[in-house]
Amino acid sequence: MGQYNTRKINPPFVRVIAIVGCDGSGKSTLATALVNHLAEKIPTQLLYLGQSSGRIGEWITKLPIIGAPFGRYLRGKAAKVHDSPSLPPGNVSAFVIFLLSCWRAWKFRKMLQKSRQGYLLVTDRYPQVEVPGFRFDGPQLAKTVGGNRWVCLLRKWELSLYRWMASYIPLLLIRLGIDEQTAFSRKPDHSLVALHEKTTVIPLLNFNGATILELDGRQPADFIFSESLRSIQAELS
Repeated sequence: MGQYNTRKINPPFVRVIAIVGCDGSGKSTLATALVNHLAEKIPTQLLYLGQSSGRIGEWITKLPIIGAPFGRYLRGKAAKVHDSPSLPPGNVSAFVIFLLSCWRAWKFRKMLQKSRQGYLLVTDRYPQVEVPGFRFDGPQLAKTVGGNRWVCLLRKWELSLYRWMASYIPLLLIRLGIDEQTAFSRKPDHSLVALHEKTTVIPLLNFNGATILELDGRQPADFIFSESLRSIQAELS
């Protein structure tokens, strides 16, 4: 394979290869393999664009004295919004959700900065604004209704963050399809209900008209890698 063209893509397009799909579809495996290969030709970096609530919770839990109880408290607040999305969230729950969205937006700004510097970014997941909910990388507070003025303001701010992020179209979006039973066999620690939602909703997203490469996540990893590389080369050359 020849050298890739390093032309710059101006907004709303960004030098990003986004990989999306349900948990267990092979996103992380593909992302790592692509970065290792592409980095030999052009500056390439891997970035996780999920909202990272689990990782943040782990970090908080490790804080001395208050870490463990505070981490459990925050996870409980966030879980209530997941489990009862139609109920108006309380002030603390809404603020926790908003902070998680701000964290994702901070990582997105970091991605844009790297893109402007000429890097090719391979991202695990990508934000969208078509369907609300962190499970689909959409705005979480948009799943809820009602609440006081403070909660409504946070909901409005969060939605504007996601609209801003979704306005940047990746150069190529690779969507790995998978059925819920296969996903569950690979990720038995995940909720089957959540996996069902993801396998149902994610295939319907259009990510603001991005060019999408549809691949079956149940295919051999080598085949998925070669097909992805062929499409990336076509977009970059």
